[in-house]
Amino acid sequence: MIRYLIILLAGLWLMSGCSDDMGNPLAVVQEESLSVTDKNWADSSLWDDGKAEVAIYAAERPIYNKKREFDYVYILVKETFNAKYNTKTESYEREDLFEVMKVNKFARIETDKYPYHFLTSIFTKRKMPGNLHKMTHSSQEWCGNTYKEFRKEKSSYVYNYSSYWDGQGNGNLLLPGNVWFEDQLSYTLRALDFKDGMTFEKQIVPSQVSNKAGEPKVKKATIRITRSKEGDINGAARYIQEAGIWRVEVEMGRSETLVYWFEDIYPNILIKKTTWDGRNLLLKSIDRQAYWEH
Repeated sequence: MIRYLIILLAGLWLMSGCSDDMGNPLAVVQEESLSVTDKNWADSSLWDDGKAEVAIYAAERPIYNKKREFDYVYILVKETFNAKYNTKTESYEREDLFEVMKVNKFARIETDKYPYHFLTSIFTKRKMPGNLHKMTHSSQEWCGNTYKEFRKEKSSYVYNYSSYWDGQGNGNLLLPGNVWFEDQLSYTLRALDFKDGMTFEKQIVPSQVSNKAGEPKVKKATIRITRSKEGDINGAARYIQEAGIWRVEVEMGRSETLVYWFEDIYPNILIKKTTWDGRNLLLKSIDRQAYWEH
């Protein structure tokens, strides 16, 4: 009994120590994210026109040890959520409404036998481009389907998953609330307060776009911003040379580096992305449309 009491007291002491060092974890997340991102980035009336930004990328990623080429569709649109269901509202007469920016990423990838389908939905509050509010991901192929959800609750992310893989099945975990997810970077990095030579560190969860639902690993990343060199984005469908291009390097280890290229002018469109493991993007087309209207 005494042994268990000692363990309990030690645990309480450690928690109080963390509280003294970190204060309110959510406040820390907000302060850190807002110091490198522009909280007003999504305030532009561009996002109030009733349309979505639809970007199509020439993409490639390895599946079954082969490079697969496909179109990756990225959709960015403003939505209004209600707090009760934490999803897009059908009624605007409520008192619990708030605005989010939604990014939907859809891919159909052909393999030798059957296609893979990935759909990832990423939500950030309109005034908080650096903080993920919610993310869901689903994968479907002939072997089965997998679903993952990451939801911000106070100072943590609640991770729920359902996988067809042995050893995974159904479950849930908690992740620290001060992380960025690699899958949010295509949006969050657009809202950076771009400065040549700017460098900062961030804890990052690698991409969750897969058909598996293992325990996510958090990696310390160094993020560097520089002016892009000439020729870095050859072949892209859109390149405003007069405005220039920003290059953002995310180094998560000696051999794990992601590189993003963004236009210098608003809305800082993602032009190109390369990764250490061959998940690459190059912009083919982009426009604004009400894709839900038929």
